[in-house]
Amino acid sequence: MISIVLEAAARSVQARRRIRNHIYETPLLPSRQIGREAGSSLFFKAENFQLTGSFKIRGAASKMTSLGIDREVITASSGNHGIASAQAAASIGQALTVVLPETVAQAKLERIRSFNVNVVRHGAESGLAELHAQQQAAVRDLVYVSPYNDPEIVAGQGTIGLELLEQTEDIDNVFIAMGGGGLIGGIGSVLKSFSPRTRVYGVAAQNSAALAASMTAGRVVETEHRNTLADGVAGGMDEDSITLPLAVSVVDEVVTCTEIEIAHALRELAFKENQIVEGAAALALAGFLKVVDRCRGQKNVVVLCGANFDRDKIFSVLNGQG
Repeated sequence: MISIVLEAAARSVQARRRIRNHIYETPLLPSRQIGREAGSSLFFKAENFQLTGSFKIRGAASKMTSLGIDREVITASSGNHGIASAQAAASIGQALTVVLPETVAQAKLERIRSFNVNVVRHGAESGLAELHAQQQAAVRDLVYVSPYNDPEIVAGQGTIGLELLEQTEDIDNVFIAMGGGGLIGGIGSVLKSFSPRTRVYGVAAQNSAALAASMTAGRVVETEHRNTLADGVAGGMDEDSITLPLAVSVVDEVVTCTEIEIAHALRELAFKENQIVEGAAALALAGFLKVVDRCRGQKNVVVLCGANFDRDKIFSVLNGQG
């Protein structure tokens, strides 16, 4: 297991050189209030200020820059990965097709189309769109790009860890939301390679916790997926996911949070830190708040993975209705 961690970290070092001109180096912001109230040193890695409003541009840029532009790429996502892939492809002149479900929100459709990539609408939901993209990749000899199940995607996300280690020293704990595992696998591999004393907390949404359940089982398992404010981490995993063994190797502890806890964290960030983020970002803070008594007197980092939120949903939560 050590070898896959070191290999992933090495890929992140290589990816960083390739993507420097395609991303922002995001700030590490000290907490205004929450950390003081918790009796600990608390920082936020602000990927909510990233170029596309999400960390996903790192992985997308890493993948696109690892290919020759003579290869056409296809992916499927109506969310942050789709937006990031379109941005990355446009920035290097890479031919890209993005498959979106027929139910995609108009605002997301228009944003992805604004990058002048080829858009195909297929299927009533994201799973069918993804299956269509994979089939088209096989039939047309295209490069299929998974949102997480790809070593170059994981490497791109790992560049967050490299920045963290340059921005501050002696990190005790890092809290990272868990979806498909690309983010926590990438950051975790870098931290365990260069700062093994740092404890990596994976934070799962109770309503959709495929990676957490799979880590417990030691294999990818089917789980029930219910609506969650942390919709950026919702959904299942590929059976052959490379992120599962990586997550098992780098995650020290999994914290599972309820919708009430995620909503509370969203409000804490908005009213105490002046940051409005998406639910998946608040999930990471919810994990910190759940084990806060164990983190007193320590240096803690919460990764705010993005801020591409649904306005109506977020405003409802901030008004105390979520």
